Amino acid sequence: MANSTAKRHHTVPQFYLRGFSEGNRIATVKLPGEHRFVQPVRKAASETHFYRVEGHEDGPDAFEKLLSDIEGKVAAIFASIINGTWPLPPEDRITIAYFIALQASRGPEQRRNMEYLSAQATRMEIGYGGKSGVKAWAKRNHGLDISTEQAEQLWEQATQPGGPPIRLNPIVHIKSMVNQSQALTPYISGRPWTLVRFKTRSLITCDTPVSLVPQPDAEPWEGVGFMTAWGVTYPLTRKLGLLMNDPMPLARQNVTVQKVRDGRFDFVQTGSTAMEKFMNANTIDSASMWLYHHPDDERFVPDRLPEPSPVTMGFVGGPDEFSGEPAFRQKDPKNE
Repeated sequence: MANSTAKRHHTVPQFYLRGFSEGNRIATVKLPGEHRFVQPVRKAASETHFYRVEGHEDGPDAFEKLLSDIEGKVAAIFASIINGTWPLPPEDRITIAYFIALQASRGPEQRRNMEYLSAQATRMEIGYGGKSGVKAWAKRNHGLDISTEQAEQLWEQATQPGGPPIRLNPIVHIKSMVNQSQALTPYISGRPWTLVRFKTRSLITCDTPVSLVPQPDAEPWEGVGFMTAWGVTYPLTRKLGLLMNDPMPLARQNVTVQKVRDGRFDFVQTGSTAMEKFMNANTIDSASMWLYHHPDDERFVPDRLPEPSPVTMGFVGGPDEFSGEPAFRQKDPKNE
């Protein structure tokens, strides 16, 4: 009997979502909040063939299976945390750090971000090259000889405000995901971690559950990243939250990063109402399209929620419209 190929690929792991579910049911909120319903965990945060890799020797769902293997190891560590293990052994701590980095880079919003940036870059390249350069652009970048009519269509499509519709091959996203996860892990593991245990309050989660908290004195226009963030929040379950704190106070005391990664500065804190509101607010702010919570925890979801953010990054620069005239002219080698 041939091995079955997984079709439903989870962009947020099922084992993780079960930490916010009742049995196999999880409450779901589609931003900005008018659409709220309960669904099976297996249907939440999933897309058909999202990580499909055509032609892979281990089958098109090879990467989905690799993710499942990683998630199985992480699920065991989650279980040990729930049962009281803290701080974690250094090896488990690094595994969780990598898993969080992987979650930050694996979702549909990241692929949409990549497609958006690619579309904007293409828009700039074609727009600044002018209408007269479209045929040469198609030949140079794609090896295509296009007609004048096709060049006109490409110009209209490429120079619209959103740029041309670009859909990346999953393998492009997967390669970026692997590289980004490896690069981000040190910045996550190098922070002191606080495990927050809640009794009467509860946490919610979302389709992008890794949240970056800016520095208190950061300006609204300043960006925030894993290196510069004051903190990183991550709801582990509805009753457990992880706050990865600012490492700079320890660095100023000449505490080595290795001591931090060994978990010597990891603590447990009893969850308060203020901490619940802080963590849930960060989760809501970082959400792209969806919130998830235990069916009994609807009171922790505000009535007013932000609009969805299918693309979570912006592109600054470039005109609203292009005149069709080239912004630069290449030298004619015959005149040199």
